[in-house]
Amino acid sequence: MTSIIPARTAPSRVRPQPRPAGSGSAARTVPAPLAPRARLLPSLAAVYRAQLSRARVARIPLLFVATFQSVGIMVLMRGVVDGGAEARAVVAGSSVLVVAFVALNLLAQYFGQLRAGGGLDHYATLPVPPAAVVLGAAAAYASFTVPGTVFTAITGSVLFQLPMTHLWVLVAVIPLSGAALAGLGAALGLLAPRQELATLLGQLGMSAALLLGVLPADRLPEPVGWARDLLPSTYGVEALARSFDASPDWGMIGFFLAICAAVGVLSLAVATWAYRRAAVR
Repeated sequence: MTSIIPARTAPSRVRPQPRPAGSGSAARTVPAPLAPRARLLPSLAAVYRAQLSRARVARIPLLFVATFQSVGIMVLMRGVVDGGAEARAVVAGSSVLVVAFVALNLLAQYFGQLRAGGGLDHYATLPVPPAAVVLGAAAAYASFTVPGTVFTAITGSVLFQLPMTHLWVLVAVIPLSGAALAGLGAALGLLAPRQELATLLGQLGMSAALLLGVLPADRLPEPVGWARDLLPSTYGVEALARSFDASPDWGMIGFFLAICAAVGVLSLAVATWAYRRAAVR
């Protein structure tokens, strides 16, 4: 009787091919392909969320100090300045000073500490673009200043009896000034050879924002006025101060905001270059 089940056949033996002469006994290994590099926007969002959660825990007391400092400066200047253009300059400068304290001073200290402690090595091993690290940290620190800046602007408007109709300009002033100051702070922290020097540069930058931003421009000597023009936060202060006018000149406000945006792009580009330079050393 013939079975319908096919008979099992013994597996055929394959004779190994002889190795070429001089090839050695070790098998040749082909390196596995690396994973594709992460895209900019998803990497930026991931770094932003991580930095924001970290700042929310560690920086709340410092944000309170920055806000209290700015409000105290306005109370002090209230006994000297009665109103007019000087009052608008004081309120605008004190509001942007909160951004300078966090985005410039604290970010310079953070990147200085990150470089000194070897934290940049962690980011260098991740498949993320260098711009995502710098932009994510800068955006997190800048957005962390929103409550203090808004509170300072409202308090100053009440204190000096300024109109609050156009305080929505802060929607543009905070991110643009924050980007310019955060880029400057990151560059200072990454380019400083020592952590202590990064802290010192951050403190000096915040002091410059205090002296050149809060004091009215027409009260400053001409050489100091030139230094004020070089400070990134000056143009955010000018835009916010002009928004307190009864009939704001929106053309000039847009002009100052455009300059602030251009300075922000430039400072963030310098910070990205400084990150690449510090990460490979």
